[in-house]
Amino acid sequence: MERWPWPSGGAWLLVAARALLQLLRADLRLGSPLLAALALLAALDWLCQRLLPPLAALAVLAATGWITLSRLARPPRLPVATRAVLITGCDTGFGNEAVKKLDAMGFMVLATVLDLNSPGALELRACCSPRLKLLQMNLMKPEDISRVLEFTKAHTMSTGLWGLVNNAGLNDIVADVELSPVATFRNCMEVNFFGALELTKGLLPLLRRSRGRIVTVGSPAGDMPYPCLAAYGTSKAAIVLLMDLFGSELVPWGIKVSVIQPGCFKTESVTNVNIWEQRKQLLLANLPRELLQAYGEDYIEHSHRQFLNSLRKALPDLSPVTDAITDALLAAQPRRRYYPGRGVGLMYFIHYYLPESLRRRFLQTFFISPCLPRALRPGQPGLTLSQDATEETQT
Repeated sequence: MERWPWPSGGAWLLVAARALLQLLRADLRLGSPLLAALALLAALDWLCQRLLPPLAALAVLAATGWITLSRLARPPRLPVATRAVLITGCDTGFGNEAVKKLDAMGFMVLATVLDLNSPGALELRACCSPRLKLLQMNLMKPEDISRVLEFTKAHTMSTGLWGLVNNAGLNDIVADVELSPVATFRNCMEVNFFGALELTKGLLPLLRRSRGRIVTVGSPAGDMPYPCLAAYGTSKAAIVLLMDLFGSELVPWGIKVSVIQPGCFKTESVTNVNIWEQRKQLLLANLPRELLQAYGEDYIEHSHRQFLNSLRKALPDLSPVTDAITDALLAAQPRRRYYPGRGVGLMYFIHYYLPESLRRRFLQTFFISPCLPRALRPGQPGLTLSQDATEETQT
C-alpha cells in the first residue's frame, strides 16, 4: 500500500510559523485561561520532546498551539457604525447594563421598560446618549407589543434594525409543580415565550433586510430540572427551542441566532427579598387546604429559605452577560450558545454526562433540597405509603 508522504522539515517549520503568526495577531486577554493554555503547551512540549521524534513533536505542538489560541482569541467583530438594536426588559439587571454598554459603544439603542419612571429608566435617561429611545412595554399586553413594533419600524427607516435582544423575563413563584397555580405557568409563558415570539416575528422583516442578529437570554433552568422552578424553567425551555428553530430556518436569510444561558447573577429580581416574601405569603394564602395539609407550611418555608440561601452565591458583576450579548451582536461568527457565569460549565457537564441520581443530588445540594412533606413523615395521620416508598422519596 502506498503511504502518504511524510511532510518535510520545511513544511513543519511553516506550520510552526503560522501558529506563531496566529499568536501575534490574536486578540488575546491576559488572564487565567491564557495562562492555563500556556502552561498546558509547556507541559505538552516537555512530553513531546521525550516521547516523539523531533518533527512529529513540532507538528503536535504547533497544531495544539494553533487550535488553543484560535479558541482563546476573541473573534473578529463587525463595526458598530450606525447599527440599531432593540433590547427588552431594561428596568434593571442584564438589560439595563446592556443598554449602557451598547450605547457607550455607539449603538442606537431602543430599550423597553415596564415603567418609564422606574429608577432604572431614569438612570438610563441620565447616563446614556440622546440616541437612546426608551419605550414602555409589557409583554403580556399585545397592544404594547404592537406599539413598540410600529415605533421601531418608524425609527429605523434610515439605519435599519441590526439586532433584537430578548432579555425580558418573568419568574413569580418558587414552589413544587403541584403547589404552583396553573396561572403562574400561563404568566411565565406569556412573558418568556409568547411575548418574545410575537415581538420576534413582528421584527423579522427588518432583521431579514439587515441580515441581523437575534439574541435571547435563556436560563439553565430551561435545560435541567431545577427544584421549584417549574413554571419559569418550562417557559425558558420553550423559548430556547423556538430560538433553535429560528436559527435553522433563518439561515438562508443570513440572520444569526444566539442564546445566552447565564449562571446566577445579582439582578434586582434575585436580590429583592421582600418580593419573594410577598410571593410566598400569596402562595400560602391561596393554596388549597388539602395541599397545605399534605405538604405543610413548614415545607414551603423550608424551600423558600433554601432558595434565598442559594441566591447568596449570586455573582455581583454582570459584565460576563453583557459581554456575551455584545459578542452575539457583533462577532463575525457568533456562538449558538453562551454560558456566562462561574460554574455553569460544570453544571452542564454533570447534567449531560453523570447519572440521573447524581444530577438530582447536585441540584438539590447547590440550589434547593426540599424536606419531606408533612403527610409522608412517620406518625402523621393519613400516611398510606409503604416505608419503601417513603425511603425512596427521601433519597
